Amino acid sequence: MTRSLSRQERRRAAAILFAASVVAMSFAAGTARGEETVRQVLPGAPAAEPPQQLTREKAPDQSEIERFCSNIADAARDRRYALQAEELKQLQAGIDERMKALDAKKAEYETWLKRREVFLARAEDGVVKIYAGMKPDAAAERLAIVNADLAAAILMKLDSRKAGVILNEMDQKAAATLTGIMASAARRVDPS
Repeated sequence: MTRSLSRQERRRAAAILFAASVVAMSFAAGTARGEETVRQVLPGAPAAEPPQQLTREKAPDQSEIERFCSNIADAARDRRYALQAEELKQLQAGIDERMKALDAKKAEYETWLKRREVFLARAEDGVVKIYAGMKPDAAAERLAIVNADLAAAILMKLDSRKAGVILNEMDQKAAATLTGIMASAARRVDPS
């Protein structure tokens, strides 16, 4: 199995080839001028081989280029697919994160909606009829004592004119509290 060289390894190989070619050219130039190189031969060593002439490689032809491209086409396609798969995984993780946030917001909204429905259900029609029949000053006095959520629910189910008169008879702080509760319960938009 062949291994492709890294950029740094290719640079090193190119530098070595360059240095070797410079040495070979200087050797060839010396022999062309008739200079002999002196070699030291150790006793018992084989005879030195005559220097070889360097030959220039021919440029690759079109068929070699096509073979090279066809050989690396599958690897390039696989790499492209791997990059696309990784990008899809990252996008899927982002979508999953957003879905979790959306589900949390939906659960929060449903909880808020249930609280509102429970709040409105507290004021049963019978209790509302009782307060509707009372005099406004007496109803205001009684509603000021009752739980604020229940009092606001009762006032919301009363006729708006009757509820306005009762609120007018109440203490300012109690009326403001009940008005705030009624306004937040009547709001159709999620308060968060």
